[in-house]
Amino acid sequence: MSQSTRSNVLRPALMLGGVVVVAVGAIAFWLQGGRIVSVDDAMIDAAKLPVSTDVSGIVAAIAVHEGQSVHQGDLLFRLDDTPFRIARDSARADLAQTVLDVTAMKRDYLRLLHAAGVAVAKVESDQASFNRYANLVRGGSVTQSDYDDARFRLAADQQDLERLRADADAQLARLNGNPDIAPADTPIYQRARARLDEAERQLAHTAVYAPFDGIVTQVEAVQPGMYLAAATAAFALVGTADVWAEGNPKETELTHLKPGQKVTLSVDTYPGQTWQGEVESIAPATGSQFSVLPAQNTSGNWVKVVQRVPLRVRIAPRQDAPDLRAGMSVVLDIDTGHVRSLHDLF
Repeated sequence: MSQSTRSNVLRPALMLGGVVVVAVGAIAFWLQGGRIVSVDDAMIDAAKLPVSTDVSGIVAAIAVHEGQSVHQGDLLFRLDDTPFRIARDSARADLAQTVLDVTAMKRDYLRLLHAAGVAVAKVESDQASFNRYANLVRGGSVTQSDYDDARFRLAADQQDLERLRADADAQLARLNGNPDIAPADTPIYQRARARLDEAERQLAHTAVYAPFDGIVTQVEAVQPGMYLAAATAAFALVGTADVWAEGNPKETELTHLKPGQKVTLSVDTYPGQTWQGEVESIAPATGSQFSVLPAQNTSGNWVKVVQRVPLRVRIAPRQDAPDLRAGMSVVLDIDTGHVRSLHDLF
């Protein structure tokens, strides 16, 4: 076979073989892929708290400085507690006065019962005198004037008896129907007790403590002598005890993603270093659903856009690892464990 003929035979064979090799290589590469989902728009996140309190007052002292690490329970700042201590002492005095008032009400109730008993005896005496005068007036033994005096005296004493009984009933009602009630069981005591509890709560809230471990920042925003209104943020506290990564993979990448899958994290700030973690949760809705103006698919001119679904990755702690700070950019490589097959291709 001539050289020309051999070239004409080998050229198509080589071309076809090259196509086959490329196709086989592409299929093999595709079969090996699809296991790792890479999310390159993730970032480190942590608990962030605008430190504030629910009472208003003058800032008396700042116990921390910018960038200071604090532990849970450490004092952050304190308001001037003078007016709050005065309010607490006043509430305590009101509570003590309430106990005295209840004791006086119980004694007054007993006094009214005794007075009513005396009034009953007086009415009975008046009734006996009236009956006797009624018999004597017919025979002329007493004058009509004496008879009228006895009648009016009986009516007046009967009214006094009814008044005393009404006063006793009213006093008993103030004692919740129980003349032997303990002061602590009365509504007026409980109201005074609630006022004291509220005063003590407000006094306690003049001192603000760290609710978790973290680092304080923007401390210069508040200074001693400044009036701080209730619920106004003094400065910020960023948590360090628990940090995580937030990612937003495309909805088309969620096919095989599940909570619990292993994740390798690469932080842009620390090239060459990696952290390990796992998928903690996947949001039940896309990010656009939480926007101020979510997309309306019923408008008639809707354009389909690939949505992104937030997920959270729990980061395993590392010994002697550099600090991970909220907002740092991260790349997440999620191992889904999925293995492609030719069935997926065809």
